[in-house]
Amino acid sequence: MEKRGRVKRHSCQICQASFTRNAYLKRHLQTHSGEKPFSCEICGTAFLRKSTLNSHIRTHTGEKPFSCDVCAFSFSQKSTLKTHMRTHISETLYSSDGVCRSFPPSLMDVKEKPHSCQTCGSSFAVISALKRHMQTHSGEKPHHCEACGSSFSDISNLRKHLITHSSEKLHSCEVCGSSFSVKSALIRHVRIHTGEKPHSCKTCGAAFAEVSYLKRHMLTHSGVKPFFCELCQSSFSDKSAMIKHMRRHTGEKPYCCELCGSAFSYSSVLKNHMRTHTGEKPFSCEICGSSFSLNSSMVKHMRTHTGEKPYCCELCGSSFIDKSGMIKHVRTHTGEKPYSCELCGSSFSQSSSLQIHMRRHTGEKPFSCQECGSSFKAKSHLKMHLRTHTGEKPYNCDLCGSSFSQSSTLKKHMAAHTKDKPQFSEMR
Repeated sequence: MEKRGRVKRHSCQICQASFTRNAYLKRHLQTHSGEKPFSCEICGTAFLRKSTLNSHIRTHTGEKPFSCDVCAFSFSQKSTLKTHMRTHISETLYSSDGVCRSFPPSLMDVKEKPHSCQTCGSSFAVISALKRHMQTHSGEKPHHCEACGSSFSDISNLRKHLITHSSEKLHSCEVCGSSFSVKSALIRHVRIHTGEKPHSCKTCGAAFAEVSYLKRHMLTHSGVKPFFCELCQSSFSDKSAMIKHMRRHTGEKPYCCELCGSAFSYSSVLKNHMRTHTGEKPFSCEICGSSFSLNSSMVKHMRTHTGEKPYCCELCGSSFIDKSGMIKHVRTHTGEKPYSCELCGSSFSQSSSLQIHMRRHTGEKPFSCQECGSSFKAKSHLKMHLRTHTGEKPYNCDLCGSSFSQSSTLKKHMAAHTKDKPQFSEMR
């Protein structure tokens, strides 16, 4: 006999669904009417249920109240924590009495991963997760943003993206003033300044600023590389890496600067380029306060303080603070001059030398003196010229104390000292 509490007396006249309580029926009817009585005060998004609104609010506050007892990762929703716990199933989590000592009792229903990907072998506990995963292989992105046309494989990512179109950016960076629609984006941005990398690989210790970077890195340990380049047979662990690689062959540059029209193969390069327009320099040297638009530039600068020169020439042992400096130096040994002038055939070891040379043909002199109006082909020539106005003489003779405005003049002067020295045969 069916229990009294299980009888579904309340039916929907639209779709015939039935419910045990009238309150459940009322809530269900809102799915037909489109009524969404619970609105977010921050971005205006409306929801059918208050619990859904509460979960949504966490995308603004960054609150993650559900923590994993195994690895301390935290999540904004309990369902996401349950899904995450399945990643620990392969570990030895049970004691001799068969009781799970790592998971709380409410999460002990996460043992099996019966749904497997036939492409790469990954397995999942629920079929919906497998379907989402399959989109990483197919490239399918069924969820589209009506505002800008961007597409996403997961609807949750589309929802996060939609917030970027909101005019309100309530979360500001105290270091550089950049503002963000959601607090989580601000937290990730601040790591650019602090250098914090809270997500670590348990296999090799590599640390990352974002968990998505860690997940991508973990594939390098699995050895699985299901994506192949049809042109050179290079293999990749994820499809996005293969797509980026293909641009080396095709020359495609899909990311364009709206200010100057420059095009780039990668979004990260466009992001770096934009700083040349905005003047943003988020990377600061803790020693002297110099700021830089690129993290790599700051790392290189730091070596001027530490004296570190990690790149060594195998031919003469000279060391350099960056790889490009070493490559330029090696050409002094090999005589290689890969940069050629299309007009006269002259070749150069450095691209900057070719650029200066081309100005001989064009007559261009882009560097002007603000004192007298003289113009020069190279910035270094302007720098030397300015010393005629300032009287600066930065090159000093260690033997007699004379100072000079140019290094070449100091070299000539030093030769005079060498000539004045008595030869060894004269001293006998």
